[in-house]
Amino acid sequence: MHVHLITAEDTLSLRTRARELIRFPQLTMPLLAALTPPRWQVSHTDEITHAVDTRRRYDLVGLTAATPGAPHAYELAAAFRANGTPVAMGGPHATLMPSEVAEHVNYVVVGEAEALWPRLLADVEREAKYPPGRHVLDATGANVEVLPNGARVYRCPTPANLAGLPPARRDLIRPGPGWNQWWATRGAIIATRGCPHHCDYCTIPRFYPRAAQMRFRPVEEVAAEVAAIPDCGVVFWDDNMGANPRYAKALFRALAPLRKWWTTQTTMLSARDDEFLALAAASGCKALFMGFESVHQPSLQGACKGHNKVAEYRDVLRRCHDHGIAVQAGIMFGFEEDGPDVFARTVDVMGAIGLDNATISLLVPYPGTPAWDKLEREGRIIDRDWRHYNAKTHVVYRPRRMSPDELLRGYEWAKTQFYSPGHIFKRLLKSRTGLWWNVPRNVGYMLGLTGEARARAALHQPGPAEEVGPAAAGGLS
Repeated sequence: MHVHLITAEDTLSLRTRARELIRFPQLTMPLLAALTPPRWQVSHTDEITHAVDTRRRYDLVGLTAATPGAPHAYELAAAFRANGTPVAMGGPHATLMPSEVAEHVNYVVVGEAEALWPRLLADVEREAKYPPGRHVLDATGANVEVLPNGARVYRCPTPANLAGLPPARRDLIRPGPGWNQWWATRGAIIATRGCPHHCDYCTIPRFYPRAAQMRFRPVEEVAAEVAAIPDCGVVFWDDNMGANPRYAKALFRALAPLRKWWTTQTTMLSARDDEFLALAAASGCKALFMGFESVHQPSLQGACKGHNKVAEYRDVLRRCHDHGIAVQAGIMFGFEEDGPDVFARTVDVMGAIGLDNATISLLVPYPGTPAWDKLEREGRIIDRDWRHYNAKTHVVYRPRRMSPDELLRGYEWAKTQFYSPGHIFKRLLKSRTGLWWNVPRNVGYMLGLTGEARARAALHQPGPAEEVGPAAAGGLS
């Protein structure tokens, strides 16, 4: 039997990053492929790098999509189901909105797939029939609900065990055409899951049962998988690598002999630990992503991210740079305490401290988060088109201290200023860290701004926003 796995990406999101130099393929489907029994043939398309051919027929199509990619995933599902191919969907949006997803696919996977995927495939094989509404709890711990329309929703009530995970099927990760083939990496991996913090815009607590209780893969298993990766670069897709410093330091010691370079995500708390930074640098860490989010302390306090201290940003950068580690900050605009002055202040502060890079975005209240619940309760959600929940092209709620248009214009101005040639030069002159990748990374973001502008313009053109089906063919060979 043949299952085709698809990482779905909305065309609007693809257009916004069309000219970015670095577009890392996602890890979810290569991990899922590794969990697939050998009696199944597996193929894969990541729409970040390749298009999907909906004319092909399979025994099963598996989709994963974040919220902005959900409408496009539904269109892909409709095209495959019209050809007689059953469709399963999991990932972020399926976990947040399983009832909605069940209207478009045959099978919905809620949460982590380790215990659910083999069960789902077994059900497909034997075409198990459950009466609508019945719940079945089997030896795998999978809770299966059959809805009136026949769709099945699979839930696992307990966290997945991360010990003994098979290595991801990196042979299924294909670099895209053009310059992306030189910058893509097959070295995506995870070592931990979860985060102890409870930021009110974050979806992690919805994705994982008891998310605040960190889970860890055995250090020796992670190191062995990293050693087997042919690429020299590794990306740890962990939510918060530094949440448990003891585990992180043990992992860094195990990675050091492998002579790989790597990057991951952590918090400011890690940068206060000189031993953490020294071991990370010695093991090949070239950059850390940190969610600074705002230069306005009241905004951080209001979003339950008070563990960030704006007054410490400069020192965080200095500590990391002293160890040869660049910092990419997450910056968001649109918090409750943000006013119209926040944009210029952010650009000034990030230039003054020598920030290497920033992922600058609009705050998005995803369904099920405290931010969504509050805005929904106050009647401030103004846009329910999931395609617009991409943190780049639309403001989907009414901010407290400015209009939606003011927020969008301010975001666009700040991002353009941050990635202007003069500001890039100013920041990197202060940083002087990792220039071999820092310069092209900044240039890639600068070029990517054109993609965002084109994507917004395309929304105002007459006719369908995208095509799905034979006209979009092209991915599989």
